Amino acid sequence: MLGGEGHSDLMVKVVDSFLIGLVVANVVAVVLESIEHLSLAHGPVFHAFDLASVAIFSIEYGLRMWTAVELDDPRFHHPLWGRLRWATSPMAVVDLLAVLPFYLGIFVEMDLRAIRVLRVLRVFKLGRYSMAMNVMGAVARQEARSISAVLFVMMVILVLTSSLIYLFEHRAQPHVFSDIPTSMWWAVVTLTTLGYGDMVPVTAMGRVLGALTAILGVGMIALPAGVLASGFSEQMRIRREEYREAVEKALEDGGIDRGERRVLERTRRTLQLSEEEASLILRQSVETGHLCPHCAKPLRHHPRSEEE
Repeated sequence: MLGGEGHSDLMVKVVDSFLIGLVVANVVAVVLESIEHLSLAHGPVFHAFDLASVAIFSIEYGLRMWTAVELDDPRFHHPLWGRLRWATSPMAVVDLLAVLPFYLGIFVEMDLRAIRVLRVLRVFKLGRYSMAMNVMGAVARQEARSISAVLFVMMVILVLTSSLIYLFEHRAQPHVFSDIPTSMWWAVVTLTTLGYGDMVPVTAMGRVLGALTAILGVGMIALPAGVLASGFSEQMRIRREEYREAVEKALEDGGIDRGERRVLERTRRTLQLSEEEASLILRQSVETGHLCPHCAKPLRHHPRSEEE
């Protein structure tokens, strides 16, 4: 789990499940502690649980940093600079943020309420164990240029609509649409089709612009959603193809031995594929190669085929 060898799959699953449960329990504790009467009645319990959680997360962070040199990524192989590079990786930063508010509260005078709320950042640790989060991160990197283009178009429309509504409404409502930055709030609310009603155009041109902005907002919300959905499908297709290539490579000698199965299992976990998807790909590959789906041996040498 921490980048080293020698851990059984069962132990990895047990430790991962424990850490997931601990993260969820921490988020629940932060939410419950915000209720005043629960905080007063069970304050020591919340504090003891936080101390235990910080200790566990700190040990986890230290072990992950120590074993980073054993990861497959060559960037982390240097005993010193490799660990420092690992410390700047996104998930390592998330692990650090999970415990940093506690230590900051010891050495720096801070508002205790702010420290308590910052503990909710531990929820981002779930991204390490969530297939959806890992895939979405890969999609964001893959579609970075498309997403940037969409965000640029949205910013242009935001500035344009806020400037026009300021032009149309400022004289009629100088205290509501007092300037363009304030009008941007109206543009954001209208483009996202929320419509809080705190800023409402009263002039004819302002209402026409509001209607056009709302209609335009429907398309602007659908555009990034379409980009992400397309990227998600493409990313899953790429991962399935990579796993299929690994299976076909393992089947080159006509079968899959125990060592190759372990390699395929590590590949499946790395690619964040479910066991069902991996089984389906394996079944399709052995059927295409005329192999037995149970033992992955050539059917012409299989005992059943000889009996037939």
